[in-house]
Amino acid sequence: MRLTPIQAAAIRRVVRQTAGDAARVILFGSRLDDAARGGDVDLMVELPEPIDNPAVLSARLSARISRALDGRQVDVLLAAPNLRRYPIHDVAQRRGLPL
Repeated sequence: MRLTPIQAAAIRRVVRQTAGDAARVILFGSRLDDAARGGDVDLMVELPEPIDNPAVLSARLSARISRALDGRQVDVLLAAPNLRRYPIHDVAQRRGLPL
């Protein structure tokens, strides 16, 4: 995994502060490949309750996490009971690593 323990802790902290204590965050994509270089941070944030404004929450999480990671590009995928599930959700679930 190409995140430091400090970066992983910062991500968990921002997700908890922004989406609540019940939110679960999963890292997936190129940051799991220790041999790769560069790339953005791909995260799936799972929420147990329906959310009202997913676009706003996703943008807010992405911006706050990016700031916590010194401007690193962050993509946030949301999973909640009221949101449509896409194949990328399954990829993140199967191949991702909980933070």
